[in-house]
Amino acid sequence: MEEIKLTIDGREVIAKSGQTVFQAATAAGIHIPSLCFHEQLEPYGGCRICSVEVVAGSRSKVVASCVYPVANGLVVNTSTDKIRHIRKVLIELLLTKAPASKPIRDLAEEYGADTARFSHDASFCILCGLCVRYCAEVKKANALCFISRGTQREVTFVPETANRECEKCQQCFDICPTNFIRANFEMAKALTFETKE
Repeated sequence: MEEIKLTIDGREVIAKSGQTVFQAATAAGIHIPSLCFHEQLEPYGGCRICSVEVVAGSRSKVVASCVYPVANGLVVNTSTDKIRHIRKVLIELLLTKAPASKPIRDLAEEYGADTARFSHDASFCILCGLCVRYCAEVKKANALCFISRGTQREVTFVPETANRECEKCQQCFDICPTNFIRANFEMAKALTFETKE
């Protein structure tokens, strides 16, 4: 496998062809925060907390490091003032959806995010897709899915599959950064029980 040389935060890093900037940084011990990355899943780029600034030649741009491929001569800056500001605003927006999420509150403290900057619209789901992707890619059960688009997008259970699979599995509950999927499952179970009665 071809070796790729790039620079991350002033350090030369040797990566492998096919790796993303996030993977190369992590392997080199350089921390980039993320809420939607999971080592068993295909990169998704949903939360954008892993945004970094990449410089190729004379051009620079902000990219999601978990989906951006490494390249020879690439220069990556993971914690510039610009990147920290972008992450801070993203965290503030995520707090409107999941104000009680410990991982998000920890990031808010680290980046000095204002927990009251935007009005809260708590759905408790940040659409990171971890549960949907884990169920599809690792468990091969497809008991969860996204429905709708844009601001109406949400995660839901596929009733006939979820009834058969979720009670005995529940593995996606532990990777959800907001605890939304566990709460949603318990509510669906309660509603089903009430309906049967």
